[in-house]
Amino acid sequence: MLPTHNHDAEKPMGWSMTVTGLVFLAELVGGFWTHSLALLSDAAHVFLDLFALVLSYTALRLVRRPADEQHTYGFHRAESLAALLNGLSLFAVSGFIFYEALLRLRRPEPVKSLEMLAIAAVGLVANLVVAGLLHRHQHGNLNVRSAFLHVLADSLSSAAVIVGGLLMWLTGQYLIDPVLSLGISLLLFVGTARVIREAVHILVEGTPRGLDLQHVTARLEACSGVQDIHDLHVWTLGADFVALSAHAVLTDDEADLQPRALNALRKCLTDEFGIDHVTIQCEGQGCGQGCSTGSEQQQARGS
Repeated sequence: MLPTHNHDAEKPMGWSMTVTGLVFLAELVGGFWTHSLALLSDAAHVFLDLFALVLSYTALRLVRRPADEQHTYGFHRAESLAALLNGLSLFAVSGFIFYEALLRLRRPEPVKSLEMLAIAAVGLVANLVVAGLLHRHQHGNLNVRSAFLHVLADSLSSAAVIVGGLLMWLTGQYLIDPVLSLGISLLLFVGTARVIREAVHILVEGTPRGLDLQHVTARLEACSGVQDIHDLHVWTLGADFVALSAHAVLTDDEADLQPRALNALRKCLTDEFGIDHVTIQCEGQGCGQGCSTGSEQQQARGS
């Protein structure tokens, strides 16, 4: 059964796209009007927020599609692909903002600080509303979390622009504008790198974060009727889809042992590790395929 929180996240994602689109238009017009690079860079970031939300919404819709003959696992990887594209796009705009800020450090330009402050305040309120809509759905879902991080980073960006507007209004030092832009771009680099790293980890079928394969092996070998577990593979297709395959050597060849051992293994994986998609091959003795773990490794160390 498909996870319900993907469906639950679609409605707040739709509202988030609407609010973010309005903020983008306001900050784009306002940035040109006030001649503020910080506000324009914030508008560029808001545009990427909108792009991220559209990608995430599309991915959520794709994940709900059933598997077919061409896509036997369905479209769970769409979430990770959306997160990766979001991360790469944010990384690119961060580099552009950084470059433009360096240019303005040499030649600061006058900025209409009060107008800039007012527009940034509207953007901050809207971003906080969007972040609130997405916050409840971003835990355990890389796709929604990448969109949430876009919006959260933009909230920090808007807050920095507000502080910069106040300082420029009080001091008349327009150098503050590019300095703020440099800070915003550096923050974006850090958050983006994490999202990209996690998305790539999923796409290359990495082991789920925080899962200890030695512990999994030990728990499976403790199940009734199981002598050894080897050729163990665990990978993630999406935020809610962890798959496992393994070979299990049983203690004897009794006809009724295999179904009982399989039930014990599946129950252990579901109850203790939350892994439901399981493929286990039962054997009377080790097949020599893959790497042995657990009891066979201990015997090898003892010899």
